[in-house]
This record gives sequence, structure tokens and C-alpha cells, in this order.
Amino acid sequence: MAVLVGLGIGVLMLRTYLERDSRFRITGTDAIQAAGLTEVSRPEMLTVFGEDVGRNVFFISLSERRRQLEQLPWVEHATVMRLLPDRIRVSVVERRPVAFTRHGNEIGLVDANGVLLSMPASAMARHHYSFPVVTGIDAGDTASARQKRMAVYQRLMAELGSGGRRATEQLSEIDMTDPEDARVTMPEQGGDILAHFGDDRFLERFERYRTHIAEWKQQYPHLASVDLRYDQQVVLEMNPGKGTADAVAGDAGTAQVAEGKAPLTAKGKPSAVKKQDSARLAKTAGVTTAKQSTSSASKKSLAAKKTALSASKRKTVKKPVKPASQKKRAASGAKMQGGG
Repeated sequence: MAVLVGLGIGVLMLRTYLERDSRFRITGTDAIQAAGLTEVSRPEMLTVFGEDVGRNVFFISLSERRRQLEQLPWVEHATVMRLLPDRIRVSVVERRPVAFTRHGNEIGLVDANGVLLSMPASAMARHHYSFPVVTGIDAGDTASARQKRMAVYQRLMAELGSGGRRATEQLSEIDMTDPEDARVTMPEQGGDILAHFGDDRFLERFERYRTHIAEWKQQYPHLASVDLRYDQQVVLEMNPGKGTADAVAGDAGTAQVAEGKAPLTAKGKPSAVKKQDSARLAKTAGVTTAKQSTSSASKKSLAAKKTALSASKRKTVKKPVKPASQKKRAASGAKMQGGG
């Protein structure tokens, strides 16, 4: 028992000594060392330790300081440790931007987890970033919603950049408002084209786009968007007001002149897409040109007339009914001939 009491007294004396000994006090900000700071400025980092100057190094909560550091937008991970007798060492891993963001006229950055980052334009120019602009990533969204959208973006970029491909350099802007449909703005001669890539099979759809885009643009000069989310079928949409004026519905859909949509093919099962997209595809299936439709309607009308005329000719012409007096004279004449 005496040993335990003595041990307890010793610990208390040591604690009192450490608390009161000036050698363990943080004398100034120079005693706080930091590594890994690039986008986070030192003054910004020191705001976390502002109350610790003059405090005993043993009374600084390292876990709390680490948590506060990781609340800074650019800090992804932080480590805080004591260096006796009177120093604190901070090590920071900063976030790595993967895309530009645009909110109105403001250009910012975003990392793979959907964390929005700010940087002066001059600093962006020094970094020579070359990734696309991503829209649909807003500060008002939940962190999980932004992270989900950026996960689709990351898969898109990974597939298009696989195998040494540089296809990502052809992407101008990506709208991630709908995480089930990555809508990519593709720079093309004569105007940008909006391509719907969905949320999977990005490389396959990109290669299909690159293979046929010249043909589509030649066939539809006012082409505005290409929906690649369907198996063996592509839905083309024209610029509003400039859609193919000759686009009309076939037997499988209603008129699409206002929307200017025309499917490249008429067969193929749609991929896993939203119900409204499937309904839109169903409406656009079987579209023909107005000339074809008019010609077909004229042919049908002419054929109907010919059929009616043929039917009338085939009808048996009825003989006129003879009066009763004529019938009697004919009968008597027949009898006389028989008697002779």
C-alpha cells in the first residue's frame, strides 16, 4: 500500500512540474512547425493554434487540433504531434483538384470527393490545369450527393484515359446534375454537341460517337445532341427552332417537329435508363422524313382510289325490269312459235 501511495504522489509531483515548468510552454508561432502546405497558407494554418501560444505543450489536445485542421477546405488529412520540450509539428496532406467548377461567372475547383475548392485565377494559371469543367456540383448539395456525382465523373475520366488514350482531352464540359447521365459537351467544327453518356460503358459509347459524328452532322446540319444510352440505337436532337423541318412521326410515335428528334435506327432494346427517357425514345421511334411520309400517304390514297374503282367495275350490272304487258306479249309469241 505504501508503494502505491508513493507512486501516486510521484505522478502528481511530475504533473505539477510539467505544468509549471516554463520549458514546456509554446513561446510563439515559430514553435509550431508545418509540412505539406501548398494551397493552405501558414497564417490560415496558425488560426487553428492561435490559443496555444503561451500554453503548456502537454495541455494542447492533439486530436482536437487535427479535427480543426481537417475542416479547412484544402486539407484532406492532418497529423499533429508534440516535439518536446516546447514544439508542435503539423503534417498536412492537401486535396487534389480533378475538375473545374462553374457557378455563374465564378470558376472554382473540386476534388474527387466533391469538396469544392477556391483558388485565385492567377494561381490556377500557374498550375496549368487541363481538366474539364464540371457543372451540377453545388455547395447547397449534401456532401454525399456531390461525392456520388464525382464518382461517376471519375469513372468516366478513368475509362476514357485508359490504355494511354487521351480521349479526355476532347471533353470540354460535363454536366453531372443527374448522376445517372453524364452529359458531355463535345467541341465540334461548327458548334458544340451535347452527348449523353449515361453512367456506364463510357469508352464504348465514346468510340461510337467518334466513329459516327461526322456522318450524323452531315446528315443533320443542325444537330445539337446525341443520346448514346441505348443499345443499338442513337437518338439525335436538333437545335431548337432549327430542327429538321421535315421530321414527322412514323407509325410508332407522335409528331416530333417541335423537338426535332430523329432516331438513327428503329430497332434495339434501350439500356437501363430513366422511365421518362424510355418514353421519349418510344415517341421518337420510327420517324421518317416529311417527303417520305407525304409520298407514302399519296400512294396509299391513290391505291385506295384504284381499289374502289376496281371494286365498282367488278360489280354485276343489273338488267332493267320489263313491264308486265311486255312479259305477256313475249309469252304469247313463244306459244305461237311452239304451235307452228
